[in-house]
Amino acid sequence: MADKPTSGEILGVPYNFDRPSLSRMISSYWQPGEGMLVEKPFGVGYTLNLANWRSWVVVLVAGALLWQQEQSSSSSDDESEDEPVEVIVDDD
Repeated sequence: MADKPTSGEILGVPYNFDRPSLSRMISSYWQPGEGMLVEKPFGVGYTLNLANWRSWVVVLVAGALLWQQEQSSSSSDDESEDEPVEVIVDDD
């Protein structure tokens, strides 16, 4: 029985199921001179290249959006608990 390939490309999307090592992980996430997206060191698809400044902009925007969502959900929970709710049922 032939061995199945552990890395390659399917429909233009890279995959790699080789056992990850620390050096391969670091070299995959830090590739100066490459674009914003690089192949994942383990799994299917692409990941952010942390050596590219655009990746840090994406991380900061995502973090700001998550923080804003947490702030708005916690403030709306506080307001809704203090006010009574009136329910009107029409039997017609």
